[in-house]
Order: sequence, then C-alpha cells, then structure tokens
Amino acid sequence: MNDLDKHILKIINEELSKNNTAYNIRKDGKSIERGSTENIRIESKKDKEGINIIVDDNTINGYVHIPVLLTKSGLNDKVYNDFYIGENSIVTINAGCGIHNDQHKDSEHEGIHRFFIGKNSSVKYIEKHYGEGEGTGKRILNPVTEVYLEEGATLEMDTAQIKGVSSTIRKTKGVLKDNSKLVINEKIMTHDNQTAKTIFDVKLNGKNSSAKVTSRSVATDSSRQEFVSKVYGNNDCFGHVECDAIIKDNAVVTSDPKIVANNIDARLIHEATIGKIAGEQLIKLMTLGLSKKKAEETIINGFLK
Repeated sequence: MNDLDKHILKIINEELSKNNTAYNIRKDGKSIERGSTENIRIESKKDKEGINIIVDDNTINGYVHIPVLLTKSGLNDKVYNDFYIGENSIVTINAGCGIHNDQHKDSEHEGIHRFFIGKNSSVKYIEKHYGEGEGTGKRILNPVTEVYLEEGATLEMDTAQIKGVSSTIRKTKGVLKDNSKLVINEKIMTHDNQTAKTIFDVKLNGKNSSAKVTSRSVATDSSRQEFVSKVYGNNDCFGHVECDAIIKDNAVVTSDPKIVANNIDARLIHEATIGKIAGEQLIKLMTLGLSKKKAEETIINGFLK
C-alpha cells in the first residue's frame, strides 16, 4: 500500500491489526492482503467477486477486518461478502470503504453483505464510509446488508457516513427468530448537493425478538436525505425506530415510517424529529466565546458522536 492507501485506511479502519486477526484488504477491485486465524477463515468465492468469512462455533473475542479502498476513477466495484457465524460465539467485524477520486469519471462501490448468525452468538459490526478528492467525478457508495438471526443471536451495527460521499442508497434487511436482537445505530453527514437514502426492512418473526433502529443525520447546503423504515411485528416482539435529523441552509430531510403489527402482542414504536439547530444551544456556546460557525460545528459533532 502507498501513502494514500494508508491515509484512507486510517480514516475508515484505524483499529486494523494483523495480529491474531482475520483480515482482507480490497483495493480497486482486488484483494491485496489477507490473513486467517485458527477459528476464523476468509476464503475467496468461486462463482463471483467476494469472500466467505467463516467463524467456528464457540469462538470468543474473534476479530475480522475487511476494509475496501477505491483510488481509480471510473471504477465500478461490486462485491459479495457472506458471514457465517457459528453458535455461541462473540465476534467484532470492522468494515468500511473509502473512495479517493481526483478525476472526472464516477467511482462506485457496492458491497452486498449477508450475515448468517448462529444460535446464542453475538456480533458487533462497525462500518465507516468516506469520500475525498478534487475531481468532478462522483464518489458513490451503495451498501446492501442482509441479516439472518438464529434463536438467541444478537447483531449490533454501528454505521457512519463521515463525509465526501456524493450519493448513497443504503439497504438493510433483517429476519429475526426467537429471542434474537438487532440493534442498528446509523450516522450520516451530507453537504453540497449530496444525496443519501436509507431503507430498513425488519421482520420480527420470533417470539421475544427485538429490533432497535436509531438514525442520526445532519444535512447542510443543498443536500437531501431520505429515511425509510418498515418494521413487521409477526410475533410477541418489540420494535423501536428513531430518526433524528438536523438541517441547515437549503437541505431537505424526509422520514417515511411504516410499522405493521401482525400479532396482538407486537409492540412497535416509531419516532422522528427533524429541525434546525436550537437557538438557545448556539447562544449558550457563543457566550463562551465561540464563533457561530464553531458553535454549530460543536453542536453537530456532539449530535453525531
């Protein structure tokens, strides 16, 4: 990797370690570095671009890193990654994609991730998206995530779009069995004329299954964001969806919730708050000596923290 690669990698996956860690680094459509451990194997798919990540039963404190780098303008990179998590395991997966585009052609990465999480296993999934470059070509990221949770399994997803992504459509699908749990924390920042759309489709099929989706976003300049959520309560279950957004300048944010209770014991909640930065917050920080711009940055950073 050159200095540019290392710069992007540090932003999207600063915790990358190759010691006792399974990892795969993908650059410009190809895997350039890979390592497996005794309990976690990473293998190339034979029928399409992508990898299989296989975690043995009873793997405790396993770590996986699968960052993606795009530095070639005009590249359309599509990859299929499947995660097979054995039973009774505890695993942290750190992913993310960074695009550097200094040219006029669009660069795009589409990662299709499927998670098959075994009984009583717990997975933490961290994903960061970032774009940079002085070119007029767009930096496009369209992730697709499918989650299948067996009985007693848990997946916690922390996803963040840091900055510099021209457009994104983020699709997440979840299917939950008995006593399983899905927690999603999403953070998105858009500016200029950028667009972002997130779509959540969660089916709470199992008894005592639960899902909590929290989306926090900031839209500035003339950017546009759209939040779409669909949660289906098909059993004795609990679902909570929360969308909070700050808008500035001429930005637009819309929220389109849908909750469907197909069982008398399904408890489903949706909350949405969209508005500008509260004036009293600005005044309080400005009385401490901060400029208006710095006060706004402080509030936004705290909101997305």
